[in-house]
Formats: sequence, structure tokens, C-alpha cells
Amino acid sequence: MKQFSHKIMALVMAFVVLFSTTSFAITEHYCGDTLMDTSIFSKASSCGMEMESKSTVEGCSIAKENCCTEQQILKSAQDEMQTSTDKISFEQKLFIASFIYTYTNLFEGLDKNVSSFEEYAPPVVTIQIYKIDESYLI
Repeated sequence: MKQFSHKIMALVMAFVVLFSTTSFAITEHYCGDTLMDTSIFSKASSCGMEMESKSTVEGCSIAKENCCTEQQILKSAQDEMQTSTDKISFEQKLFIASFIYTYTNLFEGLDKNVSSFEEYAPPVVTIQIYKIDESYLI
């Protein structure tokens, strides 16, 4: 169970790092007040109702307002990552070195601990002392 929870937490943390360092854009195309298309990573397709501003006659121009709008939501990536470890103080380096040294030597010599009583059998119990000292209510 413990290994499973560690794997799940590692996977969640990997996704957090991935999504915090990735940037993307969501583009939405509206025709009037109606959402026509939504697209991620590319431009949304139009509905075909865009107005062309070509005038056929010189000097005569009729300008109509376009009913289509595009909205873009941009999620920018995190750029402030610390890549260097030059700012570690001497006390922190000393702590890290002592921690690593004590952790690697923590389990050293455990197999050399020999118990002297493991080779002998327990004594034979002739009288059960706990029954002599107990009092029973009847």
C-alpha cells in the first residue's frame, strides 16, 4: 500500500511540474454572442460570416461592423526556475555532508550484533509464580 501511494504521489508531482512549465493558448471564435468554435494550441476556425472591406466604387465606401470576434486566453509558462545551487551556505553544506555520512553509516555493523542468549534454551518452569500471587473473587 505504501509503495502504491508513493507511486501515485510521484505521478501527481510529475504532472504538476509538467503543467506548471508548459504554456498554451485557448482561442475562441464568437459570432455575435454565440460561441462558434474553441481551439487549443491553434487558431479557431471561423464561421464564414466575416465582412470583406472591398469597395467596388472609388470614393464610395460603406463600412459595416463585423459581427465576429475572437478571444484568446493565454496561460504563460513559469520562467523563474532556479537552476544554480551557488547560494548554499557553509552551514548548509556541513549539514548535508554530516547527514549523508551518518545515514550511510547508520546500518553498518548490525549483522555483527550477536546475542548470547539465542544459543541457550529457556529454563524449565516448575512453579507458575503468577498463579501464587493472584487472588480470585468467588
